[in-house]
Amino acid sequence: MSEELASLLLVDDDQDHCRVLARALARRQFAVRLAHSAAEALLLAEAEPPEYALIDLNMPGDSGLTLIPRLLALDAQTRIVVLTGYASVATAVEAIKLGAIHYLAKPADADSIVKAFAQREGNPALPVASQPQSVDRLEWEHIQRVLLENAGNISETARQLNMHRRTLQRKLAKYPPRC
Repeated sequence: MSEELASLLLVDDDQDHCRVLARALARRQFAVRLAHSAAEALLLAEAEPPEYALIDLNMPGDSGLTLIPRLLALDAQTRIVVLTGYASVATAVEAIKLGAIHYLAKPADADSIVKAFAQREGNPALPVASQPQSVDRLEWEHIQRVLLENAGNISETARQLNMHRRTLQRKLAKYPPRC
């Protein structure tokens, strides 16, 4: 008699990364379904709400953040982890406020992802950084917060930051600076 595998919806626009991660998660006893956009993920989830969802943040079209409340509306028990190469404090806080249980920065291996799904509480023993963030990282965080406040509208964000739109686009195209 075989056990039923836990359903996992993996949403990432990077198809190669998605396939590799799907194989690794399947080896860890998940029945993985793939989507490469928030719209595609929503169609799959409406047909069969997943027990677990791993969502990339930065995708063409709707952000992964928009998917969190929609998945939880289909099944409030869905355990959602956000995985992104564009990690920032603003998006991490927003993901948790929207109902994600964890937020991981890429690259993250399958074992870290499974551990994040299993985590039920915060970790009060987590060490506090010994140094403040760099000026470049603080600028990145500020830009991300203002962008989030403007629902991803780059033109309005550039106006509020008193920055040329193209300059902002160049800054957003780069990976976030290390702390």
